[in-house]
Amino acid sequence: MAERGRPRNRRGGGKAGEAPRSVLRRPRRARRERRVARLRRLGAGRMADAAKAFGLSTTRRAALAAIVVCALAFTIAVPLRTYLSQRAAVVEQEQRLAELKAEVARLEQRREELHDPAQVEAEARRRLRYVMPGETPYMVQFPEDTTRDGSDDENRSPEPKPWYEMMWEDVTKG
Repeated sequence: MAERGRPRNRRGGGKAGEAPRSVLRRPRRARRERRVARLRRLGAGRMADAAKAFGLSTTRRAALAAIVVCALAFTIAVPLRTYLSQRAAVVEQEQRLAELKAEVARLEQRREELHDPAQVEAEARRRLRYVMPGETPYMVQFPEDTTRDGSDDENRSPEPKPWYEMMWEDVTKG
């Protein structure tokens, strides 16, 4: 019966055991693509079968996925917050370091200035009002200078009493 034009095998070949001509002529790439597509279909079916086996509907799967995403977000949130706060602290400390370096540079420059004897003399004359032997010091004060400095006699606070006078007053009063 097979001789009347009906193939003996399922592939549609002429004789039993022979590969059909159409399969032989197809390139290997096309065969590989067909196999991959078939495996994908089987994989998708297995996923659906697994969901059916666990009794998960689409809604439940979505809820489960949302729970997993939330758990991951909470797991990452604490270390991320710690990282950001430490990063801000590092930036603040770097700014403080830059300020301190600038202050150190300024103080080193001031120290170098004070190594000059002429500068020391000028500072002593200006701040401590020192005079060289044989010079006559003059202090000129204008009325606005005293009010600006707050050194008026009216604004001065009385000198504090020595401790023994305060103690004597406490003993005699009490």
